[in-house]
Amino acid sequence: MRNNTILIIEDEKEIGELVRDYLLVHGYEVVLAQDGEEGLQEFTNRQPALVVLDVMLPKKSGIDVCREIRGVSHVPIIMMSAKKSETDKIIGLGIGADDYIAKPFSPGELVARMKAQLRRFHDFSVSKSVETEDMITEENLKIDAKGYNVTVSGRKVELSAKEFQLLYFMAKNKGQVFSKEQLFDRIWGYDSYGDMNAVTVYIRKIREKIEETPSQPKFIVTVWGVGYKFVGSSL
Repeated sequence: MRNNTILIIEDEKEIGELVRDYLLVHGYEVVLAQDGEEGLQEFTNRQPALVVLDVMLPKKSGIDVCREIRGVSHVPIIMMSAKKSETDKIIGLGIGADDYIAKPFSPGELVARMKAQLRRFHDFSVSKSVETEDMITEENLKIDAKGYNVTVSGRKVELSAKEFQLLYFMAKNKGQVFSKEQLFDRIWGYDSYGDMNAVTVYIRKIREKIEETPSQPKFIVTVWGVGYKFVGSSL
């Protein structure tokens, strides 16, 4: 049976309980935490399928909680905040969040986003398990699909779930140019509520982690006016 536990880390008790009650009706098991430290402890104890994480939390911020979870897990993370500024949104995506929702929101919209993230994460995991090319090697870059691991010159690189999926998809289709729309469709899905500009953010984050000189990438290159492509030693 697929894990259906959702961890909600939200310091406003009324919001947390409202979301919890709505998710229970939809068949999810729900764990509530009201500060960052409690949230990390519950994450370790319960190993949820998805985390809904507020940006502003006591004891440890949502940004820090997201970073710590990303250090050990690729579980989907949806961040939420009362601040509607684009800065918060980009920060959330840049540290590995998979989606972002601004308060106030309807519980129905949150559930729709959760289902989209869980479906994409599950579908990718299933397709990965039957993929014939489990290991992709390009110069000093190694991408291990089975272990969800990436190394550069033997050094392990920590990628979020979406970062790994995007890198693996492009490496698997080496030499093919993809527009931002095509990449968003493949990794996030048109039924996702995410921002298509997330593709640009994720490409930048991946380059910072795998490229020796991110401003002059040798693996993921920009095809001006079209999109991006993965190149390697033979191109």
